[in-house]
Amino acid sequence: MYEFDALKVKNQCVEWIKDFFAKNGPDCNAIVGISGGKDSSIVAALCVEALGVDRVIGVLMPNGEQADIDCARLLVNHLGIKNYEINVKAAVDGVLASMPADMEISTQTRTNISPRIRMTTLYAIAQSNNGRVANTCNLSEDWVGYST
Repeated sequence: MYEFDALKVKNQCVEWIKDFFAKNGPDCNAIVGISGGKDSSIVAALCVEALGVDRVIGVLMPNGEQADIDCARLLVNHLGIKNYEINVKAAVDGVLASMPADMEISTQTRTNISPRIRMTTLYAIAQSNNGRVANTCNLSEDWVGYST
């Protein structure tokens, strides 16, 4: 019978993060997109444990009004990490407005633009802060190429 040892797995994750960032330089920062949900909260907490609060930057990216943005704010404040809040609405609207007038924009396109803009934003923050983007996706999202 298999028994899951949560503490052992958590410690393995922390060690992997330490090792990854050590290979990227002693001042390399973790950049984490913060939604306030489980995935980003766990990734941010693991990065803080592995690297310390000074090397983790949270990025909150609402698309216009976000009803649960307070959860994301609560998390970055609880962890004590530097954070930026960047509203991606103008970028999302700009891409949609730039689409050819004779092209029908699918529901899937409308749904996926915001996460893609968020990913671009994370990489811009990372590049400007000697950082690496920490993936907050679950495995099924990674398998289908939907890493945000």
